[in-house]
Amino acid sequence: MEEGKSSLETKGSGKMELIAVKNFPAWENMYKIVDFLNKSLKDHHLMFGLKSGEQGTMSITIYEV
Repeated sequence: MEEGKSSLETKGSGKMELIAVKNFPAWENMYKIVDFLNKSLKDHHLMFGLKSGEQGTMSITIYEV
C-alpha cells in the first residue's frame, strides 16, 4: 500500500482504500456536489465523503471501494 493511504473495512464488501483528502473553506452546498459524485461514479468504484471541520472548514475524502 502506498505511503499516506490506508484501508478501511466495510460491511461485507471488502475494503475501502483512501485515495485523497482535501480541506477547504466551508461551502453550504458542497453536500450536493458530493451526492452528485457518489451517484455518478458509483459504477467506477469511487465514493466521496464530506466532513465539517473546525473554524468554518470542510474536508472531502475520496475512496476506492
